[in-house]
Amino acid sequence: MLGKSWYNIKNKSVIWNRSKFLGRMYYMKQIGILGFGVVGSGVAEVLKINANGIANRCGESIRVKSILDIRDFSGHPLSKLFTKNFNDIVNDHDIAVVVEAMGGSHPAYDFTKAALQAGKSVVTSNKEVVAKLGQELTAIAKKNGVHYLFEASVGGGIPVIRPIGTCLAANEIRSVTGIVNGTTNYILTEMFEMGRNFEEALADAMDKGYAEKNPSADVDGIDACRKICILSDIIFGYNVSPEEVKPEGIRSIRERDVQAAEKAGYSIKLLARAEKCPDGGLYILVCPFFVNHDNMLAGIRGVFNGILVDGNATDEVLFYGKGAGKMPTASAMVADVINIVNGRAFTYSWTRPPISVVKNNAERSSAFYLSVEGEQREAFFAAMGGKDKIFYDHMLDFISDIMPEKEADKIMAAFPGVTIHQKLRVLG
Repeated sequence: MLGKSWYNIKNKSVIWNRSKFLGRMYYMKQIGILGFGVVGSGVAEVLKINANGIANRCGESIRVKSILDIRDFSGHPLSKLFTKNFNDIVNDHDIAVVVEAMGGSHPAYDFTKAALQAGKSVVTSNKEVVAKLGQELTAIAKKNGVHYLFEASVGGGIPVIRPIGTCLAANEIRSVTGIVNGTTNYILTEMFEMGRNFEEALADAMDKGYAEKNPSADVDGIDACRKICILSDIIFGYNVSPEEVKPEGIRSIRERDVQAAEKAGYSIKLLARAEKCPDGGLYILVCPFFVNHDNMLAGIRGVFNGILVDGNATDEVLFYGKGAGKMPTASAMVADVINIVNGRAFTYSWTRPPISVVKNNAERSSAFYLSVEGEQREAFFAAMGGKDKIFYDHMLDFISDIMPEKEADKIMAAFPGVTIHQKLRVLG
C-alpha cells in the first residue's frame, strides 16, 4: 500500500507516508494536552511548525490526538480534537505522553497523578505542582516505568534543569543563584533605566502584559520561591518545600535605593539563591539584593532570566534567556516530549529528609545596604563597620561590613533611636 497504513504497537502507531517523509518509515507518537491556554496552544503550535524537524530528529512524528479544555472551541482548526472529559485522554491507549498546561494545583495534580498511574509520561511547566508535590509525582512515575519532566517549570525556554542533571553531573554544586522572574526584573530595570518608582513600573508591566492583574505571585517573590525550591530539589537531592522558605518581594524598593545602588556600582535584583553549607544544610533566600556590577547577573535586563550555577569543577556557569512566554515555554515542553520519545529522558528523584535541611538565614553572613535616619546614625554606621557613605543628608546610606545576619539585627536593636528605612543583602 502506498498510502497510509496504521497499527498499534504499545502506545505507538506506525505510519508510512511516502510523499512527506521520502519513503522512510516513522512511528507516530500521540500526545494529549491538558489545557489550551497560552502554553497549551503554544505546544500545539511548536509541534505543527517544526513537525518535519522534530520527526527527523527523533525518528517519530509527534501528533496531538486530544486536547482537554472546558471552553468551547467550535470553529477552531483543531476543534475535532477537543474534549471536556479527562477520561477520554487517560483511558486512551494510543496516548503515550500527556502535556499538562493547566496551571494551579488542582485539578492539575490529580490529572497528573492519574496519567502517571495509567502508564503515561507527563510533561509540565507547572512550578506550583512541581515545587509542592514533585517528589511524590516523580516517585509515582518511576514506579510505573514512565517519566515526569518539568524543564519548563524553571526558566521557561532556558535549558537549565536537564543540563544541571547531566552536563554538570561531575560537579559538587556549591550554590545556585537566579533571576527567575521576568516580571520583577522588568520592573526593576524600568526603575533603574527610566527613573520610575515601583508603582509606575508595575503599571507599565501590566500595560505590556508582563504582570498579572493580581501581581502578588511575582512581586512578592512567591513565583521565584517555587522555582528555587525545584532547583534545590534536583541539585542537592533533598525535598525543599516552599513553606520552608520566607520570600521577600520588591514592593519596598524605593527610588532612593535605586539611586544609591547606581552610585555605588550595584544593581538591585530579585534573586532566588540556594547555598550548600559544610554541614549539608542549605541557606535558601528569595529577596532583593544589591548585586555588584562585576557579577554576571547584574547586567540581565527586562524580562530576561539568568541562572548562575557555581560548581567546584566548573566554577560559575550562566544560563540566560527568555524565562517566560508562549513559545519559549512551549519549546521547553516539546523538548521534554522529544526526549521521552527518543528514550533520552533524564530521571529526577529526590528524598524527603526526616528533618528540614533548610537553615535559619540569621546564621548566614552577608554585607548589607542600609538606609537609616536618626541622630545616632554616625555611631550606627561605625558599629556596622560601614565603608563609604553613599548618601549623607537627613538619611545615611551605606554598605556594612560582612557579618552574620543575627549580628546585624542585634546591632540594629541596640540603636532604638535609628530608623531603618531599608536593609538589603549584598551579593558581590
